[in-house]
This record gives sequence, C-alpha cells and structure tokens, in this order.
Amino acid sequence: MDSLTITRPDDWHLHLRDGTAMAAVLPHTARQFARAIVMPNLRPPVTTTAMAQAYRERILAALPAGLAFEPLMTLYLTDNTPADEVRRAKASGIVHGLKLYPAGATTNSDSGVTDVRKPRAALEAMQEVGLPLQVHGEVTHARVDVFDREQVFIDDVMEPLRRDFPALKVVFEHITTREAAQYVRDATGPIAATITAHHLLFNRNAIFMTVDGKAGVRPHYYCLPVLKREAHRLSLVEAATSGNRRFFLGTDSAPHPKGEKETDCGCAGCYTALNAIELYAEAFEDAGRLDRLEAFASHFGAEFYGLPRNSGKATLQRQPTTVPAELPFGATTVVPLRAGESLRWSLAA
Repeated sequence: MDSLTITRPDDWHLHLRDGTAMAAVLPHTARQFARAIVMPNLRPPVTTTAMAQAYRERILAALPAGLAFEPLMTLYLTDNTPADEVRRAKASGIVHGLKLYPAGATTNSDSGVTDVRKPRAALEAMQEVGLPLQVHGEVTHARVDVFDREQVFIDDVMEPLRRDFPALKVVFEHITTREAAQYVRDATGPIAATITAHHLLFNRNAIFMTVDGKAGVRPHYYCLPVLKREAHRLSLVEAATSGNRRFFLGTDSAPHPKGEKETDCGCAGCYTALNAIELYAEAFEDAGRLDRLEAFASHFGAEFYGLPRNSGKATLQRQPTTVPAELPFGATTVVPLRAGESLRWSLAA
C-alpha cells in the first residue's frame, strides 16, 4: 500500500500551552487534526467556563489563515469545583469534559484532586448532565513504584469512583499497561481510553538506550505515565488495533522547551503533534492492521463524545520524511519525538 486515505482524524488528548509557545505548535496539530480535546493545565489552570472560553478565543486567534480546526475545551477539576460550574460548562457547548489530575501527578498538576471523594458534588453533576471525566490514571504516593502507579490507580481510585458514579462517562487517558487495557476492555458502563503513539511504538528501553544499542538517558522519550515494559506495549498495540470502540487516538503531545527537557530534572512529555498520524500509521502497519487506523483515529472518539464524524479526508503517502532536530517554540525551541530520524509515512499537503 503506497497511500491511505481516511476520514480526517481527531486528537482526544492534547497540550497546546499558551501565548507565543501555543502559537508556535498549534499549526502542527491543525494540519493533522480537525478537532482536539485541549488540556486545561495552564498556569493558572483553566477551572471555570469563562476561563475556557477565553482560552478558546486565544487558540482561534492564533490559528493561521487557511487551517480549519476546532478546539474542544476542558475544565481542570479541583477538590472544590462547584456543581453549578459543571452545569455552566455543559450549557456553554464549548466544554467537553473535566480533567482529573491527581495532585502532583504530572506537569502543572499541583492544583489537582487530593482525594477523589472531595469533588463529589461536581462528579454527581457531571454524571447528571453527561459531561465526561478525563482521568490521568496514576497514584502519586511515594511508596508506589513509578512503574506501578497506573495499576494501583485502577484498584485504589478507578474502581471506587466508578462504583459510586456508574453512569459517569470516563476516559482513562494515555493508558500504558496491560492491566489498564484489560480493565477498559472488560469493564461495564461508559468507559473508554486514549492511547498515545509513543506508547504504541516504544518501551522503557527508549528512555535509556539509543536505537543502535548505546546506553544513555534520552530525555525526549521521558513522559508521564512513563513508558513501560515490552509486554505492556504489545498489549496496547493489541487494544488499539483490535477494532474495539473503547480505544481511540489521543496523542498527549506535550511540548516543553528544549532546555527544560535536557536538564538535571527534566519535564515529562513527548512532543508528537508534528508527525502524530504518521507515527500511528507506523504502529498500525507494524501490527499488520493498517486498515483499522481510520476507526481508531477518526471514528471511535467522536462516537464516545457524542459528536459527528468529520466530513473531510486526510491522505497518508508512503514517502520517507526526516523529523527536524528542533522547532521554534516561543522564545526557545522544542525537540520533536524521533528528531533526526526518518518516518515511513507523510501526510499529504
């Protein structure tokens, strides 16, 4: 197969940042995707509908002429999010969920939920009005190994949460383990999961070893949840390519300045928006299931969120392209995943 045309895809988990940094990376996503669920973990976080509206306006103002893109906004759930704010969010028509960050779990999550029992009124209102809960599924206890945080979250948080709110729509975002894939596959009730391209393509060796086997820390492969063992990667590939409607595309593309990644305490996040659909195409082709990419990338997410499929098309061509070493990012630069390497597929202009 030398080309593949699919319904124009959506990104159901994206970090755009703000200001000049956002303006630098927004065109990459807008070229690839028709819509994206935009994460609210700015400084300060987007906690109200009014803040989401203002952020949306800044995104649209930064969108280059000729690109069609719809940002789907989210609110940052806190211990004290009021039920009335949830109802305002639903009524706005622009807010498509609330994001649960366990406090301290990842970038700009310090204002996150300290105990999932605290925002009960907000969760009840979400269940009532049908707003999804997007979940960063990791516990943050120091006693739990970083590679086990997702698995422990399922038992300690996800199960009790969904028992208490059985009709709440939940998106288990950027899953990374066999246990999470099996949980989403087998659970009852309205639950789905996003899977990133980097978790489909790489295991944790990528953080500590170059492609030719040389040892060394590679900070641009460090993300949270962290890459896991090969057995978990294979389970994610099976889930993503299975045709199960509960699994769909979410890049979790997370740009950081180069200097904040290449430092003694580097930020977590992989920047994949530049070549996201090409990376997913490699993963699906490697699994022998390229014919299932369209449903994963363009159908299942819209279905779960209750939105129509896009009417446009996107065409991938088998044409090798080299990922740039770095890109402008406000006053600094950002290093895309697989910088300097060749990709098999290219998105047609």
